[in-house]
Amino acid sequence: MRFAFFGDVVGKSGRDGLADHLPGLRRRLGLEFVIINAENAAAGFGITENTARELFDAGADCLTLGNHSWDQKEALTYIVREPRLIRPANYPILSDAPGRGANLFQTQSGKTIYVVNLLGRVHMDAMDDPFAAADRELDKAPLAQVADAVVVDMHCEATSEKMAMGHYCDGRASLVVGTHTHVPTADCQILPGGTGYQTDAGACADYDSVIGNQKEEPLRRFTTKISQGRYQPAFGPATVCGVFVETDDRTGLARRIEPIRIGGRLSEHVPVVEMATA
Repeated sequence: MRFAFFGDVVGKSGRDGLADHLPGLRRRLGLEFVIINAENAAAGFGITENTARELFDAGADCLTLGNHSWDQKEALTYIVREPRLIRPANYPILSDAPGRGANLFQTQSGKTIYVVNLLGRVHMDAMDDPFAAADRELDKAPLAQVADAVVVDMHCEATSEKMAMGHYCDGRASLVVGTHTHVPTADCQILPGGTGYQTDAGACADYDSVIGNQKEEPLRRFTTKISQGRYQPAFGPATVCGVFVETDDRTGLARRIEPIRIGGRLSEHVPVVEMATA
C-alpha cells in the first residue's frame, strides 16, 4: 500500500497549500490513502466543519487532531458525525471525550488501514498513558491480520517521547510519525522491526514564521514577556510537509519511507518522492 501523512495544517495558508499540491501528489505518488493532522486548521487553533471539508475536498481521507482538538467548540459535535475525524485515544475515561481515538478505513482498492491518534504527556496537558492506549488500540486491529496498514500519529512536544513510541510500536505499525512541533525532522527511517518512523512530519504552513504563526507576537513574548494579542497564522505560501510510505503487501510493514516537502520555503533541497518503487 502507498499512503502519505501530512503534518499540522496551520490556518488558511496550510489549507491552500494542500489544495494546491495534494491532488497532484496523489496522482504522482499513486497514493491510496492520505492522513492529515488538522488540529490547527481553523485560524491556527482547532478545526471546524468547513475547514475539515476543505481538506477532504483537497484529497484527505482521514484527519487527526491533538491538544487543540476542542479549541473550536463545534468540533465537539462535528466529530460525532464525522468518522474520518480522529482525536487522541488517551483522553481520560472520565472526560467522556466525544468521537474516537482510532478508526479502520477501507481504500478504494479494498485494502484496510487503521489510524490511531495519541497525545503525549511530557510538557503537555495531563492525559492517560499513551503507551497503554497504544497497546489497547493496536490490539483491536492487528497489522496483517485485521489491517493491511497501521498508522500512529504521536502528537507531543518531546522528541524523546515520540521516538520511544516509535520503538514501542515497532513491528506492530506501518508508520509511527510525530506531530505538534511543526518542524520537519531529518530522521526518516525504517526501524529494526519494520515500522516506518519520523520524529516530526513538520507542518503545512508558511515557514516565514514562528512554527506557522506570524513572527511579531511570538518575538514580542520571547523578548519582553508581554503578550499584546493572540497568535495569528502566517499568510505566505505554505510548504506542504509530510512523509510517504510504501508497505509490503504481505506483512504491512514499511519497505520504503521518504519525506515530502513541496511549495513554499523548505522544498528546495528535498526532492519530492518519485513514482519509482524500491
